Amino acid sequence: MTLETHALAARNLGLPGVRHAFFTREGGVSEGVYASLNGGVGSRDAPPLVAENRARMAARLGVDAERLLVPFQIHSADALAVHEPWSADARPRCDGVVTTEVSLALGVTGADCGMLLFADVKARVVGACHAGWKGALGGVIEATVAQMEAQGAHRADIHVALGPAIGATSYEVGPEFVARFRDADESFSRFFAPTAREGHATFDLPSFIASRVEALDVGSFEDLGVDTYADEARCFSYRRSVHRREPDYGRLVSAIALI
Repeated sequence: MTLETHALAARNLGLPGVRHAFFTREGGVSEGVYASLNGGVGSRDAPPLVAENRARMAARLGVDAERLLVPFQIHSADALAVHEPWSADARPRCDGVVTTEVSLALGVTGADCGMLLFADVKARVVGACHAGWKGALGGVIEATVAQMEAQGAHRADIHVALGPAIGATSYEVGPEFVARFRDADESFSRFFAPTAREGHATFDLPSFIASRVEALDVGSFEDLGVDTYADEARCFSYRRSVHRREPDYGRLVSAIALI
């Protein structure tokens, strides 16, 4: 029996004229380490299975499969406006996308990195961005909001939600990582907590992302509070796959569309 494609929703994005989904790993056709709703075209999963999974996601969002768009993510601070579908071999290399087009779903993938969805229903602008530590530190969230503003959005009307991401207690980092953040801003020390290993610390990526969003004075922010590493039943996790020495890992998809 095929499981129903499963997705989480943010309360603050339950807005008229908008449909969104933070898809879990449940309800797809992939197998093994990719079981079952793997949306990662960059994984080594069979392409026809990923295509079927993506088609199920598109159907859940109420758009045609070719109108669910996910960029080629590069951990950058680059965001762009999208007005029409692109072909599978012409995905733009960026980590934030926004649109004013109806029935064009924009998504990002993640397997520990933060996935954020944005909506301004007054201006009819939506967006998505992929914010790992590098993108969040580099400014991808700010770049996505700036692109929304360029399309007519207003910060006070933008609602933002963070989907599944690696939690603070699951994310241990080394001294070089900590130093990189402290060199950028000493106040970033508050996002780290020491561990038993000398020089190591846990990093609270969701709280760091929240601080970046809240500094923008947007209309609202919601964190779903789902730890990708700890919640194996619902989430893929790159770090968990490394710790288990698995050959590869699946990718979650989070997406939003104007309807």
